[in-house]
Amino acid sequence: MNHGKRIYVLDTNVLMHDPTALFKFEEHDVYLPMQVIEELDNGKKGTSEASRNARQVSRFINELIEAQGADRIASGLKLERPGGLQLRGAGSSGVLRFQTTVPKEDKTSFGAVAPDNRILGAILALRAEDGADLPVVFVSKDINLRIKAAIAGIASEDYENDRALDDFSLLYTGATALPDDFWQRHGKDLKSWTDKGRTYYELRRGENDDWHPNQYLYLPGDEESEFRVASVDGDRAVLQIVDDYRSHQHAVWGITARNREQNFALNALMDPEIDFVTLLGTAGTGKTLLALAAGLAQTMDAQRYREIIMTRATISVGEDIGFLPGTEEEKMTPWMGALTDNLEVLLPSSSKEGGSWGRAATNDLLASRIKIRSMNFMRGRTLLDRWLILDEAQNLTPKQMKTLITRAGPGTKIVCLGNVEQIDTPYLTETTSGLTYAVDRFKHWAHSAHITLRRGERSRLADYASEVL
Repeated sequence: MNHGKRIYVLDTNVLMHDPTALFKFEEHDVYLPMQVIEELDNGKKGTSEASRNARQVSRFINELIEAQGADRIASGLKLERPGGLQLRGAGSSGVLRFQTTVPKEDKTSFGAVAPDNRILGAILALRAEDGADLPVVFVSKDINLRIKAAIAGIASEDYENDRALDDFSLLYTGATALPDDFWQRHGKDLKSWTDKGRTYYELRRGENDDWHPNQYLYLPGDEESEFRVASVDGDRAVLQIVDDYRSHQHAVWGITARNREQNFALNALMDPEIDFVTLLGTAGTGKTLLALAAGLAQTMDAQRYREIIMTRATISVGEDIGFLPGTEEEKMTPWMGALTDNLEVLLPSSSKEGGSWGRAATNDLLASRIKIRSMNFMRGRTLLDRWLILDEAQNLTPKQMKTLITRAGPGTKIVCLGNVEQIDTPYLTETTSGLTYAVDRFKHWAHSAHITLRRGERSRLADYASEVL
């Protein structure tokens, strides 16, 4: 008996979620029931992400058959990666096997009426035919089907290869409290200087100081001692005192930070050296408001960016917005309530002074600078000198996240906002969301920053409701 080696039976949703899953099971064998190939065939039409993935899986299988010959199908095709496919981690050395016989319908176990039952029937047949030689594990993202498998005595698990991290609570928060004796520890080997009005400290990192570039550090209870990790080089780190956006003379488009995390977020949003910002937080923490205020300040006043592009993962991600009347902009408007609500907060003064005329003039000016775009049409674009706000980013898969972030041309800054407690996309979880993935992958890069906003700032009613309901 070959110890450690297993046969993984893949469900259709795994392949439609990640077409390269075929090549990610290292030395183990992969088995595809006939029902899965039929479902891939049914899912191949359309322009959605899942349809593209279904077509890609079929291409991979076809390439393996063409390269190794159809006569190898019965014994199993070697899972050799196609030429252009680069994946992290070890290569796969197992074989791809197909269901080549139709199992006799066993009335005692499963009726073959439901497609899912056919898959389970194929697994039971595989186990019977293989004897007890190799353990068979069923991999599916469908929880109900995993429950059915457990009832039938089949070992099953979720597809976890695309998980950014094992436990969501381990996700990098971007802001870390320093120990109370921080100055006593580092007082001896401290260098400090000022440059262009900013104060810097260079100090030796402790063993437990796992700092990343643009991480924010603070001494608890002391609003003065707030730093940004400007750079990390070996065991030396340079800290910079952050700007204080709590005071009204530092207001960004009329908005001031109401708490420490918002202050850190505004520092990241206003820093021209940071090209990619992720803001995580529950409802009412001010994500959209901060991103819009910083965008308006740098587009209208500083003229650092040409325009603001606002897009969001509409829950029918990548599906058609065609049934709504009007242009792309008008079709996206119903999804963009968050934008209009926040603009009302950002433009109260002009509308009071100029009455309805002033309000109309301001709205026209902003409409020329704030564009609402649908994600469906982002492929192939290159965005130059734009401030791109991507709202509801928790509903994107890692692949969709990559498609969007790679749109950035020179001078573009991307701000991703999201609340991972509100994922609406099927088969996505907190640990597999594209937003979690981006936060984890970008934390070591010197031109990105992340902040998890914790305190709701909407109203006493909203705060109380989020606690008690």
